[in-house]
Amino acid sequence: MYDTGTKQETAVIVGLINRSQSEETAKEYLDELEFLADTAGAKVLKRYTQRLEHPDSRTFIGAGKLIEVRNFVLENGVDIIIFDDELSPAQQRNLEKEMNAEKEIKIKVVDRTRLILDIFAARARTAHAKTQVELAQSVYLLPRLTKMWDHLDRIKGGIGMKGAGETEIETDRRIVRDRIALLKERLKTIDRQMETQRKSRGEMIRVALVGYTNVGKSTIMNMLSKSDVFAENKLFATLDTTVRKVVIENLPFLLSDTVGFIRKLPTNLIESFKSTLDEVREADVLIHVVDISHSGFEDQINVVNQTLTDIGAGDKPTLLVFNKIDAFTFDEKEEDDLTPMTKRNLSLDELKKTWMSKLNAECLFISAADKLNIDEFKKVLYDKVKELHQKRYPYNKFLY
Repeated sequence: MYDTGTKQETAVIVGLINRSQSEETAKEYLDELEFLADTAGAKVLKRYTQRLEHPDSRTFIGAGKLIEVRNFVLENGVDIIIFDDELSPAQQRNLEKEMNAEKEIKIKVVDRTRLILDIFAARARTAHAKTQVELAQSVYLLPRLTKMWDHLDRIKGGIGMKGAGETEIETDRRIVRDRIALLKERLKTIDRQMETQRKSRGEMIRVALVGYTNVGKSTIMNMLSKSDVFAENKLFATLDTTVRKVVIENLPFLLSDTVGFIRKLPTNLIESFKSTLDEVREADVLIHVVDISHSGFEDQINVVNQTLTDIGAGDKPTLLVFNKIDAFTFDEKEEDDLTPMTKRNLSLDELKKTWMSKLNAECLFISAADKLNIDEFKKVLYDKVKELHQKRYPYNKFLY
């Protein structure tokens, strides 16, 4: 979508405030949407929010806000308008008509789903990932083909007067449907190959890194496996699943780094990335990595837990690891501040006690980048793997 080879494209982002999404939550979501836009190569010039109980069925936002957005876009030469929720095909068409006086579309209107799909397409490196992304893109595109050939339609109806546009639309739909069928078959073949690969790894204990996107999973992977998995302060820096053999105190196990989760993750992507998520489903232990420096880390934990439940991995043994303690900051309340206490007003020590008490289980606080508390992390991970290894191979005690 974005041509980063020329000038950087500019964007405005739009979100709603309603009963299920407070003003503070909407701000956090738009912060994330802006990060997504930055990851895709666009610079956000302005953000808009509107209080609406439900999105407008025609244009997502109300008429007055639409005029406000349109005026800013036209006055500042903005290239893209990005909406924080998925737009229906009708909403997208109506918005494009409103934003573009001429028939040829100049200002692009995209939603959160399309933005994530574009980032995935840019990040995909292997044939497997490219196939998964193309399938999700094709499923997203199919209902949005309508009206693309209006310029060919006839004015009158009746026998012998059917517009050529209908033929073009049906042809395009057939092409996309055939492509979807082909990609699904291709993925089935890849799934069988990956299943064979997993079986060929033997019966080693499998550990999978899971978590919200950009929480430091790849950095932890590199630290434990001494590998060079790509890590960057961008959303979805890692797209392809990476599996490495790790040895701690002579005890070997397999560690996999998986694609990060995110709010409002398109269902098409979850389905398309089924084989990638199989690494999570078949893991013996999950390491749930959390960015404790992020203001909304509790919401991110809930998103990951819900996604794990959705894919059938919610009941697996899990080690909760709070990463990036080096970047953690808190706002100390003044004595005369009578506003309610929030997690931002808790120190790191207070958060540790809160979460250890809340979980009634072991959770760790580390910095993978600065190598803080890594020995404790390795010891706890070793004990978990050792416990599973002893159950699976009671005769192999010489390893430990």
